[in-house]
Amino acid sequence: MPFIRECIVTTVRENGSTHIAPMGIHDDKGSLVILPFKPSSTLDNLERHGTATLNYTDDVRIYAGCLTGRSDWPTCSTEVIEGMRLENCLAHTELEVTDKIDDPVRPKFFCKTVHEEIHGPYYGYNRAQSAVIELAILVSRLHMLPLAKIHQQIEYLKICVDKTAGPRETEAWGWLMEKVDSFQISNKENLQ
Repeated sequence: MPFIRECIVTTVRENGSTHIAPMGIHDDKGSLVILPFKPSSTLDNLERHGTATLNYTDDVRIYAGCLTGRSDWPTCSTEVIEGMRLENCLAHTELEVTDKIDDPVRPKFFCKTVHEEIHGPYYGYNRAQSAVIELAILVSRLHMLPLAKIHQQIEYLKICVDKTAGPRETEAWGWLMEKVDSFQISNKENLQ
């Protein structure tokens, strides 16, 4: 059974700029699989360039920022593939696509690791960091999940934020809650 690595995926756009997106990457006994939704920039970039970089970071603002219009994070060049990685990531993995299985919703891109590098120590996540990542996943699915389920999850996750958040986690949580509130307001207006 594969497990999922939550990380930040960087890919190259058609104009050469960097696209940054939080994603869960499937790790099936060392084989890495990227499953972008259709349509998405990550999907287009993988099909065009056939490469991606997985960035591992403990700055959960990047997860929240990418979902709330704050995607201008510092990047630098990768080592082997033609691409970019997060400048302040703790580690990164450079990938090349080796195979693809098409799907009407989420194609599967099978990838091989061509380079990995550690840039700094990882001290683990506190509960607030994990809660922010979970809320980021919920926010990415606002259009797919019932609001009641989202609010139920938020109530539970907020306990972790209240108990263990530092300034970065508090900021990220606030960005995501603004997105939830905005979605709820526009949803109410559309129903009237």
